[in-house]
Amino acid sequence: MSIDGILSINKPEGMTSFGVVARLKCLTGEKHIGHAGTLDPIATGVLPICFGRGTRVTQFIMHSSKTYLAEIELGTATDTFDREGTITHRGDPATTTKTQVKKTLASFYGTIQQVPPAYSALRHQGKRCYELARAGVPIQLTPRQVHISNIELIDYKMPVVTIKVECSKGTYIRSLAHDLGQKLGCYANLRNLTRVRYGDFCLEGALSIAQFEEAVDQGTWQDHLYPIDSPLLNFKAAIVDKNGEWAISNGQSLQLEEKHLSSDEYCRAYNQEGQLIAILKFIADHNLWHPEKVFRLCNFSDPEHGESLTANI
Repeated sequence: MSIDGILSINKPEGMTSFGVVARLKCLTGEKHIGHAGTLDPIATGVLPICFGRGTRVTQFIMHSSKTYLAEIELGTATDTFDREGTITHRGDPATTTKTQVKKTLASFYGTIQQVPPAYSALRHQGKRCYELARAGVPIQLTPRQVHISNIELIDYKMPVVTIKVECSKGTYIRSLAHDLGQKLGCYANLRNLTRVRYGDFCLEGALSIAQFEEAVDQGTWQDHLYPIDSPLLNFKAAIVDKNGEWAISNGQSLQLEEKHLSSDEYCRAYNQEGQLIAILKFIADHNLWHPEKVFRLCNFSDPEHGESLTANI
């Protein structure tokens, strides 16, 4: 029987997100594990790891906002937009003032258009961008709309500035560092990055790899798992009866009586025993809720005909 839940790991520097998953598979023996939201190898911080049916909520975790602490070095630009790349331009940040940095950071506030780094895992013409960039193939990436809900200067020790950024899905802090240098006229690259919050998962509650290894040795690692509905609490909840549970198990849309749902896009559906059974999506044209994701194995009877059913939901 697989383990279901979500673990918050504090990813160490130098390790890939996939490497963290591989390490946890080795430690636990669990096979059905995935991560939500890649961190670059130089980055540290919150990396949600999903076990079992928890992998089915990955897409909803990845829509959550994130908060980062970023150290940006002024004076050099690189092809990867971070310290691991080849230097492409040099500038002199000596005349850049704290006031200028603050004013320029404020220009990124709100909804902006951002060009992703050429060295990224995005796909371009069927291949990863970093593969094309390493092969010397020129890439013209399309700007993407992202949202910066908060950005502030935390520390100013030239040539390094530390900023705190709260942003939407799809925001590249490397691109933000590069663009900051362009606007200041002295070039810049990302030196260090820590993800301190990802949705409701915070750095204070994240386990280091060493702490997780200790929990595995003590047989307590499952105590650190969050329920699979923990990242879904921004969705309103509905409790369905046996008829509703049967409909969901058969992939049928249904009406919900709960007035508090107010036709939100998604809601959490629980059975009368309080178990999460599905995420439902509202179909406005028909005023119905359709099973978008289903979670548990039900063994019950058709409420009208008494037929015994087993449905993997």
